[in-house]
Amino acid sequence: MTDDGQLLQKYTEERAEQAFGELVTRHIDLVFSAALRVVGGDRHLAQDVTQTVFADLARKARSLPRDVVLAGWLYRHACFTAAKAVRAERRRKIREKTATEMNALHDNTEFNWEQMAPVLDEALNQLGASDRDAIVLRFLKQQDFRAVGSALGVGEDAAQKRVSRALEKLRTFLHRRGVTLTATTLGTALATEAVVAAPAGLAVSVTATSLAGVAAGTGISATLMKFMAMTKFKAGVAGALVMAGVVMPLVLQHKAQSRLREQDAALRQQTDQLANLREKNQKLSNQFAQPKNSQLLPNDQLSELLKLRGEVGLLRNRAQELTKVAAIREGEALLSRDQLWPARVNRLKQWLEENPSEKIPELQFLDDVNWMNTIYPHTLETADECRVSMSEVRSTAQLIFAECMLRSALQQYAKDNSGQFPTDLSQLRPYFDSPVYDSILERYTIVPASSLVSDLRPGGDWVITQKAPVNEAQDWRTATSLTGTKQATLYATNRWVLLQ
Repeated sequence: MTDDGQLLQKYTEERAEQAFGELVTRHIDLVFSAALRVVGGDRHLAQDVTQTVFADLARKARSLPRDVVLAGWLYRHACFTAAKAVRAERRRKIREKTATEMNALHDNTEFNWEQMAPVLDEALNQLGASDRDAIVLRFLKQQDFRAVGSALGVGEDAAQKRVSRALEKLRTFLHRRGVTLTATTLGTALATEAVVAAPAGLAVSVTATSLAGVAAGTGISATLMKFMAMTKFKAGVAGALVMAGVVMPLVLQHKAQSRLREQDAALRQQTDQLANLREKNQKLSNQFAQPKNSQLLPNDQLSELLKLRGEVGLLRNRAQELTKVAAIREGEALLSRDQLWPARVNRLKQWLEENPSEKIPELQFLDDVNWMNTIYPHTLETADECRVSMSEVRSTAQLIFAECMLRSALQQYAKDNSGQFPTDLSQLRPYFDSPVYDSILERYTIVPASSLVSDLRPGGDWVITQKAPVNEAQDWRTATSLTGTKQATLYATNRWVLLQ
């Protein structure tokens, strides 16, 4: 038995503190040095690790094998404990950084915008044409990625990546000018603050003036030429009087009347159609209820009755949906721009409560900013829009879980197990920074990367992916490996099919 073994046995059998103190004195330099290297030179953290290692030795001494090489055990345990401490410290800093960014977003939005506004256009004009176009279409024109991709001649995925790169370049330019914003904050500010409504009547005035300029090039009357040649002040006064007194009221009135006429015509047409169908439905129903000569309704009339009933039901549902949409638009008309998107998020969450089958437990990882950024620019007026938006919200929640929690746990597991991939997801539980409920892990499975379509192969032989979608037609699938995460959009063929 070695001297270390004798001291360890004496401590475990007699609780001899002197023996344990001798072990600490012998090996403390070894433990502290190993910890110091693993934690990157942080002496305070290395001291904490050293304290933990010897506390674990005191606690586990009875369970150690009698032939254990204590120096080797202490070295390995020091490296493991130090690595765990580094992970905890890194995650703590990430949480603090995230909290700081969120506080800046919620508490200093207006301040950040006031800082950004004077230099925003200068920064935008430093971008390349394609990057600038991507920012303008996505945030200033509030188009979705499909529309952005169509305008730029690329696919939806490529458009999303181009917007992300352009946004990061813009953020870098702004940072050089003293405006420090996260990409999320910058995107939100561009979408909600960068475009303001033009003064009422300006569009009419600009249109009239522009057309007048064209007319001047093709032969304009002498009277109009004299009018156009007046001083700026006189022309402005005269133009304002003319527009305010004649053109603008007429144009606005014409637009309003046209819109009302179209809505009235559509409603009248649907009302008439519904009334006719109800009349036919009632007539055939009476005939079916009181058949002549005790004979049932002929098959062709019965089929027509059933068809009419179906059409009546569809029209009734459509009328109810139109009424609901009108109420939503009327309510949103009273909201300010800052209130609009939170109101839409609340409307989607209310719809989600009415449709609990659309929920997934990963939604707990989303904050209000994530919800707003994900549903933009959907209006959420109909059930179909809510269903599509909810699918995108789920994809965001699953991506955050995969990138911020799952992949980190996966990499730490591989590090502690000679680069091996887990064979069961329960093996990852000790490696999550915060507990992950079984309801989340039960939704995922480990499969060979070769069993997924090429768009879902992030690298490596094995991946973790969802077992099944909530909405197969709309949901995006994620696949996470040791090297990264990929997410297949709606355009990936057979994304939910496992290949042979």
